[in-house]
Amino acid sequence: MSNTPTIISEHQESIESYRQLIGSTGEDLARPGLEDTPERAAKAFAHLTEGYHQSLDEVVNDAVFPSTNRELVLVQNIEFYSLCEHHMLPFHGIAHIGYLPNGHVLGLSKFARIVDMFARRLQIQENLSEQVAQTIMDVTGCRGVAVVMDASHMCMMMRGVSKQHSTTRSTAMLGEYVHDNQARNEFLGAVPKRQPAF
Repeated sequence: MSNTPTIISEHQESIESYRQLIGSTGEDLARPGLEDTPERAAKAFAHLTEGYHQSLDEVVNDAVFPSTNRELVLVQNIEFYSLCEHHMLPFHGIAHIGYLPNGHVLGLSKFARIVDMFARRLQIQENLSEQVAQTIMDVTGCRGVAVVMDASHMCMMMRGVSKQHSTTRSTAMLGEYVHDNQARNEFLGAVPKRQPAF
């Protein structure tokens, strides 16, 4: 049975919610610049939260391949954009992912797709790092996964403390990276230095 009517209904509800939100500022929704804004905003929000409607199976798409390589594989500089679950303001940055294969490797593009699937939800950076790491561990059966994320948060830049150059680094370590200092140091030494504020 198709869920299209449900999607259309949710989209209409989202449009109306934006209409009410904009109207609450005292703005004239009939003026030319705002006539179509509720619909555009609803479409944008649907895109920014499409991770809720993606499954891991469709994202990975069987792109796990046999390999004899057991050394560090590092996929770095994966840009991501997300929405803070506390203020629904954007945060964005760069993810670096390293893992130690155990008979299988994951297609390189899938790292970016996994990051996007979780980033396109209401998030906090700390949880996002953990979700990406655990998912790669589960999908590949690898010996260890390490994730580092550097991001700038609009909730710190546009409001509140208004610190324009602040960045946040979060890490998640699983498997051998928890106890093997040599593996951990190899990964952290290969990861680019903290990125400047965007």
